[in-house]
Amino acid sequence: MGVILATSRSFSDGDADLVARAAAAGHEIVRGPAHHDLDELAPLLAAADAWIAGTGPVTAAHLDAGPGLKIVARYGVGTEAVDLAAAADRGIPVTNTPGANADAVADHAVGLMLAALRFIPDGDRRVRHGDWSVRRGRELGAATVGIVGFGRIGQGVAKRLSGFGPRVVAADPYLSVDRIVELGAEPVELDELFRTADLITLHAPGGQRLIDAQRLDSIRTGSIVVNTARPDLVDEAALAAALIDGRLAAYAADTLDGDTAASASPLLADDLAERVIVTPHLGAQTTQAVDNMGSMSLDDVLAVLAGRAPAHPVTR
Repeated sequence: MGVILATSRSFSDGDADLVARAAAAGHEIVRGPAHHDLDELAPLLAAADAWIAGTGPVTAAHLDAGPGLKIVARYGVGTEAVDLAAAADRGIPVTNTPGANADAVADHAVGLMLAALRFIPDGDRRVRHGDWSVRRGRELGAATVGIVGFGRIGQGVAKRLSGFGPRVVAADPYLSVDRIVELGAEPVELDELFRTADLITLHAPGGQRLIDAQRLDSIRTGSIVVNTARPDLVDEAALAAALIDGRLAAYAADTLDGDTAASASPLLADDLAERVIVTPHLGAQTTQAVDNMGSMSLDDVLAVLAGRAPAHPVTR
């Protein structure tokens, strides 16, 4: 029997019983902490044959603590928290789950757009305190929406926006102009997107800084930024300053720097509550996405443990 360490909070928490599937294949699922604290994980890694890893770090030290690891299956898409070089040096394949949560995150991105444009969370707070005054919002169909990163999620956002009717522009260095047009958006350079969009939605990989103080100086006054991708794409202090001085009308995000430990973020200041919307990293948390991510990661684990190649390898 093999031991599969699962450190994603939502693994097998949907409709699919992945624990039973693993058991039917002769393997045991063992749970570990999602934050990947090495002191807590070390004894679990020591006994593990495979690791279905959440969003926490996967470092060389983690891999050294698991000498029997045959695969690290990232539960999700991003792999910036995984030391891919260290895994390759140790002969441990790394996989992810591309597209598994694309529909869920695209839905959530559009939801955050509407929430920010129409002051929905703030309106709810006001009513609960007896304040029925109205803040006048803007319609999504009247906006120019800039999509930064036009992969599966960005394309899903464009598809959903087509029913609202805004102008949709997109910047992606990995896609040709013709391909972006074919997929339903107007191709633009990144700098032009920030200069012209009323609403900017981020769907780029982490490990880069797309919005800082300098870039915020170039955006249209009163713009809205939505981030359902990664917190390191933005400078949170610069965003807070732009919200305070009015350059930015609102910021809506599914995560902040530090993720669920982000209590010190300047964006959570009380005086920004009317202009900042934050959800607790729930963009991918639908039953369908949880089942997709869990099934894809487990499929790759079972393949490797059976001596087969995984379907979704990640390379450096």
